[in-house]
Amino acid sequence: MFASAAPLNTQRLFRAGLVDKPVTFTANRLALIVPRSNPAGIRSIYDLRSKPVKLVVAAPAVPVGGFTLTVLRKMGLSSVLSKVVSRESDVKAVTGKVALGQADAGFVYVTDARPVTDQVTVVRIPAWAQPRVRYEIAVVARSSNKAAAQAWVKAILSSRGQTALKNAGFLPVPKAAS
Repeated sequence: MFASAAPLNTQRLFRAGLVDKPVTFTANRLALIVPRSNPAGIRSIYDLRSKPVKLVVAAPAVPVGGFTLTVLRKMGLSSVLSKVVSRESDVKAVTGKVALGQADAGFVYVTDARPVTDQVTVVRIPAWAQPRVRYEIAVVARSSNKAAAQAWVKAILSSRGQTALKNAGFLPVPKAAS
């Protein structure tokens, strides 16, 4: 199995013949998180522009890093990138730095903020500024257990699988996807 928050990855593997046709199995959204103590006093994403903040983001090559750039561009806030003190290799590192108070704010997936709600406050990003975050999954073409892998994909797309994803904070399969 191969799953990714960046459909570009699964599509490249498919074109190279390394995985079977990918399918979208869920979606997510971005949020800005701040430490529960909120020392910078951030109440809105627009506060990033006017307040002195230590912002942590994922590197642009990481899916959430690219999505962060999309949000900032859509909201006319690209200038806040000058406040970035750290570019992390994954979303967990961004979440951890903010949760530990090592940064004033960071962009993460909503699902990554959920396990640390006792340590962070989520600042919502308007729906109109949200990037299209969808996750694709594909069976590895040379899998030694293709039947089990295909059964797993079927299970995750089933109502029970989608309910489990929803309970974890993910969004349903987008209507125009798959």
